[in-house]
Amino acid sequence: MRRTLAVAVAVLMVLSGCAGFVGSEESTPAAPDGADDTPSSATDAADSAASTDDAPPAGDAPGSGNAMAQSPPDPDSDRLGWEGGYWYNETLSVDQSDGLNESELDTVVNRSMARVERIRGLEFEQSVPVEVISRAEFRNQSAGGGANYPPQRRAFDNAKFEALFMINESTDSIAVQNSNTGASVGGYYSPAEKRIVIVSENTTSPKLNEVTLSQELFHALQDQQFDLTRYNQSTQERHNAVDGLVEGDGNYVDWLYEQRCDGEWDCLEDSARGGGGDGLANYGPYLIQYQPYSDGPAFVRQLRERGGWEAVNAAYENPPASTEQVIHPDRYPNDTPVDPIVTDRTSGTWQQLEPEGRPNYGELGEAGVNAMLVYPLYETKGQTQIIPAQQWYNLNESGEVEEFAPFNYDHPYTDGFRGDRFVAYQNDAGETGYVWKLVWDNSSQAGEFLDGYERLLQFRSAREVRDASGPGTVYRIAEGDNGFADAFRVVHDGDTVYIVNAPTVDQLSNVRATQS
Repeated sequence: MRRTLAVAVAVLMVLSGCAGFVGSEESTPAAPDGADDTPSSATDAADSAASTDDAPPAGDAPGSGNAMAQSPPDPDSDRLGWEGGYWYNETLSVDQSDGLNESELDTVVNRSMARVERIRGLEFEQSVPVEVISRAEFRNQSAGGGANYPPQRRAFDNAKFEALFMINESTDSIAVQNSNTGASVGGYYSPAEKRIVIVSENTTSPKLNEVTLSQELFHALQDQQFDLTRYNQSTQERHNAVDGLVEGDGNYVDWLYEQRCDGEWDCLEDSARGGGGDGLANYGPYLIQYQPYSDGPAFVRQLRERGGWEAVNAAYENPPASTEQVIHPDRYPNDTPVDPIVTDRTSGTWQQLEPEGRPNYGELGEAGVNAMLVYPLYETKGQTQIIPAQQWYNLNESGEVEEFAPFNYDHPYTDGFRGDRFVAYQNDAGETGYVWKLVWDNSSQAGEFLDGYERLLQFRSAREVRDASGPGTVYRIAEGDNGFADAFRVVHDGDTVYIVNAPTVDQLSNVRATQS
């Protein structure tokens, strides 16, 4: 899936006046998979060099001095860099000013398949249907995606984003996420349906952006070669961890493809642009989902620098087990996460939520915890920065946000993360509470996180209250302050932090007995 980089545009407009922060809407990356024009490593430089192994005859190649009156001759058998009758560097007579007809779309898809093969060194086994739709049509499709969510699953999801202080208890988190999807996705490949959908910003005659197409074609190639349906992505953390490889590889190939479109290849573009972040319903969930797109390309590039594309291919047999391994590539694959257990210690009418279609617990990971602490930066348009903007944005030498890896999900507040488990509960009045257990490498790093979390509580107007019924510190957010009115018990126990939530202070012990 290709996500447009909506977030950076909005924040650069907000923070462009901050001391030491240089940037403008024009210089902001339009997608997570770009980079500057200069290859950043010997590996990338090698990608810019021509190869003769699978190229058409030199006399027929674009840029060779020929006018390309005829296509290069087809090879005797299928080969890398040639698909459906088209070489990767052929010039096409295609005009998409009024959209692409079926034959034109097939032509562009075949050449783009050949180009993806050329870059990645993998062969397509079969072609994939491609559909181009307008942004408006895609929004309509996305909006109805959560209508039939089972009640317990909806309650669980609401509790999770409430715990992250991103979506308050009066707002439907499923609707928010579907709205974000409708605004931010530039295209997707469906492994179940074996088809690709490209989202165009043009409403009258949808057009195709070839770089977006290239990534979705590569996802189809990944599925054909590695079977994308085999991975366990049942929680947010597991989803993001695997996507660090899957989307990281896709965005890295996307970036290499885009470099060639800057001069070596002629590429189709959809000149219409989206609203640059104005269409997002809430930045918070987007920040979590975006982490593989920001860190994944660098993770894959480092794998490739270690052992070539063969090392990247091998990683599909052993994908990242945590977002920590993607955020810190040197920790892959040996720094394995822990799997904390939360024992049910409820009383009264409180019972654990058992959401249909997913595990009865959540995992947010280092990416989710980091996004939680960054989110106030977006919500307040830079007025509150628990993680400062200068530490969150990766800036290049010109002071602009890097296109290859725009965001820094590594911060002392979240470094040393080893694993978490989030469990939600509900009582017979329909109220929800939760226990969130977070484990760190040591007590000091758990304390670092606690410093950041207490700053977040302070931002949400939480007040410490006297409570002698258990360990840790109890906080209360009053009704009407910001939509997050609740009670919180925060316990630091060695390398572990427990966060217990209930509607009132008295109910904290009903959600979880006071033993840590």
